[in-house]
Amino acid sequence: MLFAEKNILSVSQLTGLVRSVLEDNFDHVWVEGEVSNLATPGSGHLYFTLKDASAQLRCVMFRASARALKFKPSDGMGLIARGRLSVFDARGEYQLIVEYLEPKGIGALQLAFIQLKERLAKEGLFSDSHKKEIPRLPQRIGIVTSATGAAIHDILNVLNRRFANVQVLLRPVKVQGEGAAEEIAAAVNDLNRYGSIDVMIVGRGGGSLEDLWAFNEEIVARASIDPLFL
Repeated sequence: MLFAEKNILSVSQLTGLVRSVLEDNFDHVWVEGEVSNLATPGSGHLYFTLKDASAQLRCVMFRASARALKFKPSDGMGLIARGRLSVFDARGEYQLIVEYLEPKGIGALQLAFIQLKERLAKEGLFSDSHKKEIPRLPQRIGIVTSATGAAIHDILNVLNRRFANVQVLLRPVKVQGEGAAEEIAAAVNDLNRYGSIDVMIVGRGGGSLEDLWAFNEEIVARASIDPLFL
């Protein structure tokens, strides 16, 4: 019996073929699982395994994508990942290159808020030592909000009805979008340095959690521990 001529591949060639098949057919997949073996080296990349009761999947999330995360993944957390399959040639292992992550069962922003709140509470930022009693009849009120939004009009209308003689100092800021958190924090610091106010209002009109997110950023929380902030 005659055998066909052998087509012998190198390990690198075979691995390359497998990688091509995976990348061509699994370039956009969603997968859920539990995080284990999470590693966060100084490079900024995330390395972890997603697993369930019967299997596991190696994952890598490169720095550019990881920097966009609002929450901090941890071992044991249930996650939903979107990415593409590839092969890590050096070990001959297939892996998911993750481009997006969200917590399973809770929104990413809500989890980020909970994680930040817990971390700052451990630092003592919400301690009573950082709080000041609200004056019953403040004479000078500092306001940090948009100069053109609905919030400033509502605040002024209420003040005119109830405390017509109160003095108001408006420090206008962006209330959403890129740079809004930095503007809000800077405005809080400016009013605190000014010093001649009895109470400060920092806010905006209604909106989704995404719209309100600038007020939940760490930079705003740290600016607001001054006793004048309420």
